[in-house]
Amino acid sequence: MPDTDTDRPVATDGVDDGSTDALKGGPGEQEGADERRSADPLRRLMSPLPTDRLRGWVVTLTLALIGGIVRFWNLGHPTDRGTPVFDEKHYVPHAWQMLRNGGYEDNPGYRLIVHPPLGKQFIAVGEWLFGYNGWGWRFAAAVAGTIAVLLIVRIARRLTRSTLLGAVAGILLICDGVMHVQSRMGMLDIFQAVLVLAAFGALLVDRDQMRERLLRVVREGRVEDSRFGPRLGFRWWRVGAAVLLGLACGVKWSGAYYLVAFAVVSVLWDYAARRAAGIPRPFTATAVRDLPAALWTFIALPIGSYLATWWAWFTSETGLDRHAVGQDVGTESAFWFVPDALRALWFYSASVLDFHNELVTDSSDPHPWESKPWTWPMGLRPMLYYYESGEGAPGCGQSDCVGAVMLIGTPAVYWLALPILGWALWRALGRFDWRYTAVLVGYAAGWLPWFLNLDRQMYFFYVTPMAPFLVLGLTLVLGEILGRARAGAERRGTGLLVVGLYLGLVVANFLWLWPILNGDSITPWRWNAELWLPSWR
Repeated sequence: MPDTDTDRPVATDGVDDGSTDALKGGPGEQEGADERRSADPLRRLMSPLPTDRLRGWVVTLTLALIGGIVRFWNLGHPTDRGTPVFDEKHYVPHAWQMLRNGGYEDNPGYRLIVHPPLGKQFIAVGEWLFGYNGWGWRFAAAVAGTIAVLLIVRIARRLTRSTLLGAVAGILLICDGVMHVQSRMGMLDIFQAVLVLAAFGALLVDRDQMRERLLRVVREGRVEDSRFGPRLGFRWWRVGAAVLLGLACGVKWSGAYYLVAFAVVSVLWDYAARRAAGIPRPFTATAVRDLPAALWTFIALPIGSYLATWWAWFTSETGLDRHAVGQDVGTESAFWFVPDALRALWFYSASVLDFHNELVTDSSDPHPWESKPWTWPMGLRPMLYYYESGEGAPGCGQSDCVGAVMLIGTPAVYWLALPILGWALWRALGRFDWRYTAVLVGYAAGWLPWFLNLDRQMYFFYVTPMAPFLVLGLTLVLGEILGRARAGAERRGTGLLVVGLYLGLVVANFLWLWPILNGDSITPWRWNAELWLPSWR
């Protein structure tokens, strides 16, 4: 993944692209080709962040506030006569058990505990604060959805070096139907999405920090002091990303796909940085200097943080399968040196894996809202979470009102997914643009693994961790339409007009869908008008 001139921003909001600013503080200006060649590593290593830090945080916090208001609006509605709706019925009672038991499920009635505990512990916090009601079991999800808005503004700003494009990403995420609905449901996917997004952001900061350190070495003329290049020191941001990815696995095991993908990307960024700095034999240098620490970081730390999410189960006496060794598992084993608690967790996890493997589509009686991954990018088969009609959904001014919650990706965003992915693929492979590569990796890590077992039951809410990467890809494309701040007034004005009109379309589309994203009471005519495609019914 070599860096080229595309390492400069896709667009800037009144900030220079870094082609000259990267030289500030370096040797005095000289003429001639030799000087231009010596400056080249400096230009390729770093593009400076926008200098409008105060405005950047004002924009970030303002959009996070708006996102929070939208997420929390009438959060306790709807319920199924005071009980959870759809898959909330699995996780909300489990979270309540955790409050009773001190952080773990005992699940005495049946063995349907099919995911690690962290997401349910988050739900339990809201139930502890507000009780066993809609507000209680959805509070943590709404907080996570609000944090996602804050994160994506900062991540897009760093990715594009543009505060304006950071704001664009925030607006798009606020108006994404998938992220909106999942932020208002007592389910697990929103927590995984936020942890994965935070890990991605931490790795972006780590990338910039490592390039800043290499830039210092280049300026000081110490690149060839060692044949393997300089040591880059301790990498706190990468450590943080690894811990976050372990926690993402502690919500759902599918977080492991992101762990592998991001680990590979991080090491490739190290190689590209050393190559851009002019270090001889950058591949060998990366293998010697960076790879050993990366392996430790992306193996030991995620395992440790994942196991930490089971703290309550480890300390329990009645947790499901907690004492399987000596009962379901023999005491003698080739792994005698492994503590009984870890062997019991392995047994428990194997039974959960068997459950998932056996969760296949019944051709004679398929789930009415099941979908396959090729339908997910454009949201061709959404999911109906809640439906009530007649006297059960009063408020529309008629006797036959409808109240429904449907998980729909905002069409103005999702129906552009395939062109965006195609453009990103061309930019990544044809222009070696690391930004599009990073976004593609994030999207693919949440999508492609599901093609490995198409017999398994799958649902549209699996796209939740993918949604922020679709938004980031769309933001990059809008950045190219917008153009650079230094472009001519006519070019810039046209770009602003197109981007502004498109954002207006996205907001209008989101507002139109609002009633069926929130369970508001509407007339049957309006309900039918919301269902744009036959596959939505």
